[in-house]
Amino acid sequence: MSKVERLTKRKTDPNLVKLIESLFKASAENKAKIWKDIAERLARPKRLYAEVNVSKIERYAKEGETILVPGKVLGGGRITKAVTVAALSFSDSARRKIESAGGKCLTISQLIEINPGGSGVRIMG
Repeated sequence: MSKVERLTKRKTDPNLVKLIESLFKASAENKAKIWKDIAERLARPKRLYAEVNVSKIERYAKEGETILVPGKVLGGGRITKAVTVAALSFSDSARRKIESAGGKCLTISQLIEINPGGSGVRIMG
């Protein structure tokens, strides 16, 4: 049994299993440790996933930066910086606030396509 199979054995969401597998694959192909780190975080139980409010992104991110949340982005607080945020999921209010500030909301898969090397990405959560 491979490491990927061991980590995803208890996951019942086929989309999440596929994402974890693609993260491990991207890590190996691009020699990017960031994708392996995110895959291992997503292989953990769901109760341990990160939940980040937009106020935390506002506080710690720089204008134009790319943020990766291995979990859910919530709409608590406000955001004024135009940042690109990739996450497993977004609340409706978080998505609305990020986009109204001039930022972009991406899935983790989209971020892998845009930035396969994972350079310049800040992990929050």
